[in-house]
Amino acid sequence: MRGDYQQLVDEISAALGAPATLEDRDFGLIAFGAHEGDDDDVMDPVRTRSILQRRSSAAVRAWFEAFGIARAKTALRIPPDPAAGVFRGRICLPVRHRGIVHGYVWLLDDGHLTDLALGGRGAPPDPRIAQAMETASRIGALLADEARAGSELGDLLRELLEAPAAGRPAAAGALREALREGLRYSPGAPLTLVAVLPWDTSDTDTAPLPGLPGLLAACALSAGGGPDGGADAAANGTGNGTGAAAADRSRPAAAAPVLAALVRLRAAGALAPAHAVAEQLLRSPRAGAAPAGATPARGTPAAGGGQPAPLGPGAAGIGAGTAELTALPATWREALDAARAARAEPRLGPVTQWDAIGAYRLLTTLPDPAPDPVVGPLLAPAHAELARTAEVFLDCAGQASRTAQLLGIHRQTLYYRLSRVEKLTGLDLDDGEHRLLLHMALKAARL
Repeated sequence: MRGDYQQLVDEISAALGAPATLEDRDFGLIAFGAHEGDDDDVMDPVRTRSILQRRSSAAVRAWFEAFGIARAKTALRIPPDPAAGVFRGRICLPVRHRGIVHGYVWLLDDGHLTDLALGGRGAPPDPRIAQAMETASRIGALLADEARAGSELGDLLRELLEAPAAGRPAAAGALREALREGLRYSPGAPLTLVAVLPWDTSDTDTAPLPGLPGLLAACALSAGGGPDGGADAAANGTGNGTGAAAADRSRPAAAAPVLAALVRLRAAGALAPAHAVAEQLLRSPRAGAAPAGATPARGTPAAGGGQPAPLGPGAAGIGAGTAELTALPATWREALDAARAARAEPRLGPVTQWDAIGAYRLLTTLPDPAPDPVVGPLLAPAHAELARTAEVFLDCAGQASRTAQLLGIHRQTLYYRLSRVEKLTGLDLDDGEHRLLLHMALKAARL
């Protein structure tokens, strides 16, 4: 199908004698036409970035969207803006299907398109523009078909990840057949899941996810996981208890939905394709956004006027690979736990694997209790500096010189702060069990 897009973009480029670029609604690159000529200036920074990085920047997106391209039904002219790197004017052809915009075709104007009639307000467009808009409509139909197919696969993936244990074989069978029909999967091929947290689902008319290598299906889920997340942990040996006791434990739900992306691997344990997909998805404007009505995570103060605070940058987690579709719910828990850990611990992110999150492999399986009463006072905003000092000290295994160097303070200042931590909590930092309690409480507070 990507070849079809390239052919149609080439048709538009040939018809108008200008280099054309096709991007999806999220400004992800789908196809671009070759530029014939000796004028290197036509490759302004925006087009270069789009081609090399497969996505435009947020500033460029804002500049273009300010001209109403998401609502336009006819071609629009976009003036240059050198401050944003837009050195050349553009003509934007909205790619629509049945009233929904699925992307944009961009034509760089090197001067010969300046007087081209775009139509509108009762005036007919230049025949070449009319022909290009007809081609853009064909592109829109293809994108709509791809969106429907992707939506169906996403629904089947969601059903599998949310199904109770008894319903997973049937759900896995339905997903397997759908993937095989699309020639996208062979039984036994290694797979994994990527979790992107948070993911903005407020726009229900968004275009399909970009056609990334290895990306088979994607869906948005509640970050709380499936209906029996605790049972999953117990059954897979990753829980904190056994039997019904473990099944009754509920994991904390995050403040926003999370994207689950199913990725095909080249070989078992070779997670490079999953990393590539995760990095591309994190560049989407839907990653890390705060949807309307989302609530800030515990401990995050609300913005002025009682409005929810922004949820901050997104993070992505990758589960261990598996060749069994019925094992994907367990892989999903790993991916989600890794994403939560990466978001909580900047040194891990923005993309991390489940097997690289250390102690968070245990902490993410636990319920979300109130802070330990002994450590609670240290977690108050007024003592944020003391809490960070204690955490770095414990991360450094109690090595004072290394801790002071990382914090950029004198060792005597470090000792003073640690004595204040002991007085505030009543803990003895020379006691191993006290250190363990404080360390885990500080890490848990990040989650």
